[in-house]
This record gives sequence, structure tokens and C-alpha cells, in this order.
Amino acid sequence: QEHVCSLPKVPFRGAPCSDAAGSQVPYAAIMKQVNSSLSGLLWDEVQKAPFYEYKDSDGQFHQVWFDDPHSISLKAAYVKSRGLRGIGMWNGNSLDYSREAAAEQQTQAMWQALTP
Repeated sequence: QEHVCSLPKVPFRGAPCSDAAGSQVPYAAIMKQVNSSLSGLLWDEVQKAPFYEYKDSDGQFHQVWFDDPHSISLKAAYVKSRGLRGIGMWNGNSLDYSREAAAEQQTQAMWQALTP
């Protein structure tokens, strides 16, 4: 109810942001799942990022955090306003590059958000 999600303690695997406690989900899967999730789309004002919560077929609750065009544009605007030299995006290959109209629109919006 308070949107608190605990991560299991896992051994360090050599990267500051280990995937041992979670996994990467393609953006297309996120866009399909968010609409049928328990919570619907939620927004964290501190992180400036969207997330949602769902329950899997075993009854286990999950929380999915991601960036969307809005959150990326806020981060890109911050970089620009501070005169920083650039911005990076983690795993742009997780976007949906199929020829479906919705996928093309989502992917284009994500890349455009990097240039405020």
C-alpha cells in the first residue's frame, strides 16, 4: 500500500548496479503490462520516474521502474540547464524497433526526449 518494495540481499557481481536482484524488461512489455497492472501508472516525484506494481501468477508482488519520454525529458532538461556535457541512456536496444505504428511512435518519442 505504501509502494515499498524490498530487494533481496544478493552477492556483488562486479557492477555497481547488479542485475542479480532483478531483470531488464523490454519497453514494449512494460507498455503492455502497465495498463493491466494492479496499480496502473505511478509517479515518483523524487526520482522523477514512473513505476507500476503487479502480481504474478504465483501471487508474488513485483515493482517495475522505468523511464518514459516524460521522465527522460526532465532529466535531459536538467542536464541542459546545468550546462553539463551530455546525457546517456541505458539500453536503448530495449525499445521496440518493430514496424508497428505504436512501437514506432513510442521509440521516436523516447529518442526525441533526449534533446530538450
